[in-house]
Amino acid sequence: MDETAGLRERKKAATRLALHEAALRLAAEQGPDRVTVEAIADAANVSRRTFSNYFSSKEEALFHGDTRRLRRLLDLLRARPADEAPWAALSRAALHLAVEVYHDDDTGLSWLNRRRQLHGHPGLLAHQAATYAANERELAAELAQRLTGPDRALRSRIMAAVFLATLRVATQHGTEHPDTPMVDTLRIALAHATPAVEGGGGASR
Repeated sequence: MDETAGLRERKKAATRLALHEAALRLAAEQGPDRVTVEAIADAANVSRRTFSNYFSSKEEALFHGDTRRLRRLLDLLRARPADEAPWAALSRAALHLAVEVYHDDDTGLSWLNRRRQLHGHPGLLAHQAATYAANERELAAELAQRLTGPDRALRSRIMAAVFLATLRVATQHGTEHPDTPMVDTLRIALAHATPAVEGGGGASR
């Protein structure tokens, strides 16, 4: 019974990923405004109804990769030692994820380059802002569990915002300077963004 359920979940994950990749590819080729749900479903070899079982809109399909990577980041963060300083735990989780994503530079950078073409597109700004805000809230909630003190809610939100901004700058810089491996660029960026109390060896708790 467990094997059947596991196989079903893997098939669902594969279908969801296929729809996301089809949406991203078509948006990069044609522009997001010209892409339709029907075209995405056809490109992924599924029906329009199947698409609706996985995503509520083409925008959700386009940004599925961001959500997927955040889920993985949160899992990796939860697996870090509870007594590890928050920024250190977050940085190591992010670097672990980067190794997973960019173990094949061609595949990882191909996804990133297509994803970057959507950045700032007028028709996607509202959904992009909502996705970013949701990711920041989820990350802040997880970080808050590693902090103490009356201001931990504020500190966790600041840390989440700084971290996401660091990721954005690092990935942009990495694509503009492909001679340096993306993982190395991210490692350097995270080190520069380390909170002073952690950088000085104290525990930001």
